[in-house]
Amino acid sequence: MKTSSLPLPHLSRRALLSRAASGFGAMAASALLGGEAGAVSAEPAGPGLRLGNAHFSPRARSVIFLFMEGAVSQVDSFDYKPMLEKHHGKDPRQAMGRLEKTQFESVGTVMKSPWAFKQRGQSGLWISDLFPHIAEKADDLCVINSMTSIFPEHTSANYFLHSGLGLQGRPSLGSWVSYGLGSFNKNLPGFVVLNGGQIPSGGLDCFGSGFLPASYQGSLLNANGTPLANIVPGEKSPLQQQVKRRLAERLNGLSLERSGGSDALESAIANAELAARMQTTVPDLLDLAGESAATRRLYGLEAADPHTQTYGRQCLIARRMVERGVRFIELTIPMVDGYQRWDAHGNLAKNHGDNARAVDQPVAGLLADLKQRGLLDSTLVLFAGEFGRTPFSQGSDGRDHNEFGFSVWLAGGGVRPGTVYGATDEWGYRATENPLEMHDLHATMLHLLGIDHEQLTYRFGGRDIRLTDVSGHVVSGILA
Repeated sequence: MKTSSLPLPHLSRRALLSRAASGFGAMAASALLGGEAGAVSAEPAGPGLRLGNAHFSPRARSVIFLFMEGAVSQVDSFDYKPMLEKHHGKDPRQAMGRLEKTQFESVGTVMKSPWAFKQRGQSGLWISDLFPHIAEKADDLCVINSMTSIFPEHTSANYFLHSGLGLQGRPSLGSWVSYGLGSFNKNLPGFVVLNGGQIPSGGLDCFGSGFLPASYQGSLLNANGTPLANIVPGEKSPLQQQVKRRLAERLNGLSLERSGGSDALESAIANAELAARMQTTVPDLLDLAGESAATRRLYGLEAADPHTQTYGRQCLIARRMVERGVRFIELTIPMVDGYQRWDAHGNLAKNHGDNARAVDQPVAGLLADLKQRGLLDSTLVLFAGEFGRTPFSQGSDGRDHNEFGFSVWLAGGGVRPGTVYGATDEWGYRATENPLEMHDLHATMLHLLGIDHEQLTYRFGGRDIRLTDVSGHVVSGILA
């Protein structure tokens, strides 16, 4: 979708704003003061694709991205490899053959998983005891065991997973989705990041809008404590707040008129208006007092582990956001006892065990809750890290980075449940059957949202740029 192909009114938005600045201010003030807080529109609001103009009928209307930063080990979770048990403790160069260069070049021995694998559900998916609660949802999962990356280092790999390029500055997947489809709720951002305590390697640029207008960047909300600064109005009375808003709108209108129209200024004003509306919607959104005791238990909000409680709160808020029409919700992971994410270069059993304890019950609860509320079919859930880990040890009891083959899974939103797509070799080292690149994952996710990834473009630097660059294909084998 090129920006020039969008249906345009007689005046562009910029021209309209610059010619009718005073009216703009009045309209904005009216919206701010007139209520409609939390209302979900049947049609997306904003300048992206609308439902009637989507490239084809969408299977999903929202995405929840469970970002497992640091890289979950595929051979300890969703990719069962009996050869690791058979050859445990042996020199991998002799048992496995040629090894690729690793990030830290501290190659130990072939290392079996500390967790037992079992076939789960009616589908018989192999899932280890690392994730006992998620394992109970096996029949809802579409596991991809043949993902690959081209970056073995966290920052570049995080950018690649999020934006399709291993460099800083490109729009995030959530920004592309928000840009392409708009938002169902004018009082909440289209792209929200729920922070559990860890900003990933690469920083906030993982959620940035890049060259897209700034109104499409991810809005960061803290899951615990104050969600964001100034969410509670500082004025002494509602009347005082209304007067200040009216003044701000008039000044914004004059600035637009004098500038002749500016993308940066438009985005800043749009974000300020949204922030004002969020003061009425976010406190209610994050107030879980109305949730039943059964729901709170389902998500692990009463678990003994405080990290389970943190991630459970994030997952429950994500469900509430889906109900309110937020397009794209990304969850970061809690800071578990000072661990650097899932990055288990040593003491794999404790690192992965503690991190799994934080997310396992909440993720399973999220899937169950979405399903029982009839929301899973229209919500695409992605569980993924930036790469995988080696089937041999780093040192004595860790695993190094492995970009050559790893596991992610999807659920809901039009994917085929209870299935496995692709495979790694007998060691869980390299993708050998239906290997997928990051662009393939992005293309497929956009397809499920009703977007042709080759047509979702933005003119920048003299060419039409897209999330999938000049690559990517829709993986029909995982579609329901």
